[in-house]
Amino acid sequence: MTKYRGLLWRRLPLRARVIGAFTLGAAVAALVLIIITYGLSRQSMLRQREESSERQFFANARQVQSSLRAEDPDFAQLLESLPSLSGSRSIIRTGDETWTSLSLTPNDLPSEFVVAVVEARDARSLRYRLNDEPVLAFGLQLRPGGASALDEVAYFELVPFVEVENTLESLALILLVGGALTVLVGVGIGLWASGGLLRPLTEISHAATSIAQGRFDTRLEEVRDPDLAALVNSFNEMAAAMEDRITRDARFASDVSHELRSPLMTLRASIDVMQHRREELSDRTKQALDLLNDEVARFEHLVQDLLDLSRSDSGPMENDLVNIEELVKATLKRTEDDASLEIIGTARGALVMGDKRRLAQVLDNLLRNAQKYGGGVTRITVASNGGKIEIAVEDSGPGVAPSERSLVFERFTRGAAARKRGAGDGAGLGLALVDEHARRHGGSARVEGKSDGQPGARFVITLPRAGRR
Repeated sequence: MTKYRGLLWRRLPLRARVIGAFTLGAAVAALVLIIITYGLSRQSMLRQREESSERQFFANARQVQSSLRAEDPDFAQLLESLPSLSGSRSIIRTGDETWTSLSLTPNDLPSEFVVAVVEARDARSLRYRLNDEPVLAFGLQLRPGGASALDEVAYFELVPFVEVENTLESLALILLVGGALTVLVGVGIGLWASGGLLRPLTEISHAATSIAQGRFDTRLEEVRDPDLAALVNSFNEMAAAMEDRITRDARFASDVSHELRSPLMTLRASIDVMQHRREELSDRTKQALDLLNDEVARFEHLVQDLLDLSRSDSGPMENDLVNIEELVKATLKRTEDDASLEIIGTARGALVMGDKRRLAQVLDNLLRNAQKYGGGVTRITVASNGGKIEIAVEDSGPGVAPSERSLVFERFTRGAAARKRGAGDGAGLGLALVDEHARRHGGSARVEGKSDGQPGARFVITLPRAGRR
């Protein structure tokens, strides 16, 4: 059970654990303070009340003892003349069954207490509840003397403790309210402390998100706290090393791509010359020329994709307002695709903040991917989902297997549809560019099955919404 609770505690968010620790500490401190304060106060108040009541009882008992010297004492008048402490009441027992009191009855006293007083030589006291109210009873067996003909005289006095009980209840309420305020203060301190503790982590999280979106020059501001300075410096060094590595890799890919363009241009020019003299070639040579033309076209497309990826990794990104509806229409017009376009809900005229050229490339790659491997685009929808815009491109192809849906966006990965069709002009970089551009715009890319259950794939691009026009 203890191990389970420990695991449950570790699963809570760090902020919740910090606030919980301060709250628990404040609650324990308040509880201990309440118990100690209430206990000491109760003990002190009861003791003081008992001592003062006991002094008054013995003073009254002495007066009763003095009255026994008379031959026929008037106990009723005597009881009326006795001073009363906070509503105390007295009763005198003479002989076996004779009682004298102004307000008490023998039934108000416990029989065992009466017996104990009569049989004892010294005073007795008992705390009990009478009519659901706390009282303190004193009793003393007196010694008649002088002209009194009485053999046994016992004096009893009842002191109410209602005021003390009410005072203790008020004190308990005050302590509980104070404890609740202490716990609230603990919660407030926990919120403040967790905010200060998690602020650097929040900044690191935002910086990491910014780097993941392609802003590799993001750095954390220096701090004076020596405990956090090491973390901040390590993060900045890691970011700088990663930026340098990505820049080198992107530069390498760009340099290689540029270097490959010259021989590709030579090959393309040579193929064009041979194509113009195609009629002079044998059938076998024509087949070889067609294969060479296809491979060079694929190579050219690969080099262009590598250049785009290198620019995406290291190049700056423009940040303008882009009307998604107009961009989709322009892309469809440029690719001469007759797919239906549907604008759902409040997505009409929706704006996103980003690079218009790269967003157009995302749409163009999805349309071309559907044409090559999905039997053509059947439907494009633009929908609003909270603070985001979702652009979905549907095709009528064989779809993407669930096991490949997270792989098709990786570089140089080709889906089963491309492998099955034996397409020779794809290198597995088109969807990688789609995913890269979407992430750099703060969005995401995914593929899923069509909602109507028909064959085909549904590629969805999610982008943060900038506002409405």
